[in-house]
Amino acid sequence: MGNIVTKTLAENYLQQGYLKEAYEMFKVLSEKDPSDTGIRNRLRELEQMLTTSPPVLSPSDLSSDEKISLLKRWLSNIQKRRGE
Repeated sequence: MGNIVTKTLAENYLQQGYLKEAYEMFKVLSEKDPSDTGIRNRLRELEQMLTTSPPVLSPSDLSSDEKISLLKRWLSNIQKRRGE
């Protein structure tokens, strides 16, 4: 992890699905300011998310609309990362 650790950056990692990176950032932030209940709560949420495995779905479990929606989200994330 780089030298920059902010709550905003941690939230961005979380929104993009980088749970481990977000967790590590919130952990550092919690150590810097243990009185921040928002950070502590987010850290607990991430701990739960990281220890709970999501259900495994196969493409056949999704409707056509759900598949299209999923692919659109993937495309959107790819475009954001490329700066498009």
